[in-house]
Amino acid sequence: MNRHVAALTLALAASAQGAEAPADTVYRNGYIYTVDAKDSVRQALAVRAGRIVYVGDNAGAKPLTGRKTKVIDLHGRMLMPGLIDGHMHPQSGGSRLLNCSLDYEALTVAQFQSRIQACLDKDKKSDASRWLVVVNWFQQGMLPDGVETTAATLDALKTERPVIVRSSFGHSALLNSKAVQLAGIKRDTPDPAGGKITRDAKGDATGLLEDAAQDMAMNLLPPLTVAENLAASKAALAAMRKQGITSFLDAYTDPETMTAFADLHKQGKLTARAHFAVLIDLDKGATPQSAVAELLKQQKQFDQGPTRVAPSMQVRHAKLFMDGVISAPAFTGTMLEPYLVNKGTADKPDWQPGPSTGPASYFAPEALKATLAELAQAHIDPHIHVDGDRAVRESLDAIEYLRSTPAGKDVRPALAHDEIVAPADYPRFAQLDVTPVLSFQWAKPAPDTVGALKDYMGPQRYALVEPQALLLNAGARIAFGSDWPVDPLDEWFALKVGVTRTAAPNAGKEYAGTLGTQPGMPRAAVLRAITLNAAYTLRQEALTGSLEPGKLADMIVLDRNFFTIPAEDIANIRVLQTMVGGKIVYQAKGMR
Repeated sequence: MNRHVAALTLALAASAQGAEAPADTVYRNGYIYTVDAKDSVRQALAVRAGRIVYVGDNAGAKPLTGRKTKVIDLHGRMLMPGLIDGHMHPQSGGSRLLNCSLDYEALTVAQFQSRIQACLDKDKKSDASRWLVVVNWFQQGMLPDGVETTAATLDALKTERPVIVRSSFGHSALLNSKAVQLAGIKRDTPDPAGGKITRDAKGDATGLLEDAAQDMAMNLLPPLTVAENLAASKAALAAMRKQGITSFLDAYTDPETMTAFADLHKQGKLTARAHFAVLIDLDKGATPQSAVAELLKQQKQFDQGPTRVAPSMQVRHAKLFMDGVISAPAFTGTMLEPYLVNKGTADKPDWQPGPSTGPASYFAPEALKATLAELAQAHIDPHIHVDGDRAVRESLDAIEYLRSTPAGKDVRPALAHDEIVAPADYPRFAQLDVTPVLSFQWAKPAPDTVGALKDYMGPQRYALVEPQALLLNAGARIAFGSDWPVDPLDEWFALKVGVTRTAAPNAGKEYAGTLGTQPGMPRAAVLRAITLNAAYTLRQEALTGSLEPGKLADMIVLDRNFFTIPAEDIANIRVLQTMVGGKIVYQAKGMR
């Protein structure tokens, strides 16, 4: 018997025994959206010992209501499964809440400089040797479109300190001249594998580093202290509770992060089910065998075994990068056809295919096949970053090979982002049982999807950008991942965009309307992506992701009904209560 089916069978049997015994908590008079096979809506739900023991009408919950049962009258409010974020970076997100932040805002160069100068002026205790790390820089949103930022932009600041400004996308970093010097970057310094040192017409480094080249500076930063790591984890979990996130995948982890979450677990302060993906990277001499061996070493240290009622940690995923990002100025997404370049003028543009299709995929085909095979033997599921259509295709090709091997049949591969996919590859997701894990909030008009992308793709390809409904209609199992802190942690805005493909009302006239002509996703599909489908990618669908007897009581109460409010109002939904394993971990003032 499949181990996941067995887990659900045992849970159902446990809930059936003494089903008439009093529940710990009963919810009644609600709009209880179950996300079961029929997307059923019920009226009442009962919880005992951290598990759901009843879902049905008010009358059926009465026998489970004892003298000590806590009865919560929902007054018609919506109760649904807790959100499962299938791709985020919680430690980075938590630490950025504590850092000098540009808050993802579209800024002019003068505003960019002013914000960073304010951070420098505020931090009077640091000496000239201490790096200033600036985060949440919306590089694609710099104003006006196409404005250049270089080391000189940062050199104008009043400081002797090295400065690094990290793009919110995570694939670029800008250094001032002192930081460039400390990183040892000279005219003859070669690009590292999987990265690019941006250079000017004279061949000098501009200060902008792409993808793996960022490590030349990042490796010089002092690591977070144990206290800083712990503070970042606490901040991340607090943000998650408020959003209604009950499970998450850290899509690129490290031992320091897992140590911090393990410490919180020991303190009884882990308030979401924590899953971790360890990076597999062959750039620095590792082999598939040695890289997977290192992952298994970390798994042995941090994985806490089978899922229990109380939140715990599991290390059962590997993160692989196939490329970078498709938008300007990086163009590190790996494409089937060239990026376009303007061979005309600004007044009379003439966009034609340029010389670049982006970098070679970060894993060569044979190396990817060997790595996936090694992971399959170790029972580790691959979670692969793919942004460009060639990165998607080459990953699907490797997975097709993997499915032909005995160990590869049970693997649950996920391809994260999939910002552009060749139409011929849409049906392959379903055929190969590959889950696209998508960040719905990207499917809106914005600087990164208009000015930094539209002309460089050309109309035919641009019409396919963010193919969420296109993949869904081709039969793919769509899951959601916020990719926080690439964007602010705002799950309900992301779900709104998934339905509407529109930006926020205050985004500006140039970003009004929808992104392209693609339809949005149906509301039920959007919610399933952030619940049961995301649970599937974590091998948790027998235990979480829907509200059914025997499953863990991971659920949230909303202040309005996702299905009956206007679509634009979905962004304004607020979570009133978050429950994990039958324990309330967050409650807003508006919850009675």
